[in-house]
Amino acid sequence: MKSKKDVQPGTLALMVLKTLDVLGPLHGYGIARRIEQISGDLLFVNQGTLYPVLLRLEQEGAVESDWGPSENNRRARFYRLTRAGRKLLESEKRDWEQTAAIIARFFEVKAEDLA
Repeated sequence: MKSKKDVQPGTLALMVLKTLDVLGPLHGYGIARRIEQISGDLLFVNQGTLYPVLLRLEQEGAVESDWGPSENNRRARFYRLTRAGRKLLESEKRDWEQTAAIIARFFEVKAEDLA
């Protein structure tokens, strides 16, 4: 049985942006479920964490939202990536890749490498 982990701090916005980039407009619940699905159900997206991130991204102009009917015909706010959001996604992706490469170096280093 897989144990779901909470999304690491600082990574949820990147996951939201990439999810909207790949799948197009989604409502908050759909974004959360897709992130969990893409992770292979290893991550859990807390709604109390997701909506403040969506609000911040909207205030920054990275996403826009409109009200519309969900799959079960309920009123839901659908979020979509903006041009500024695509630029932010590329910037965040570069930063993440650079950080991951730096951390990888720490796992590869041996004492004799530092002598």
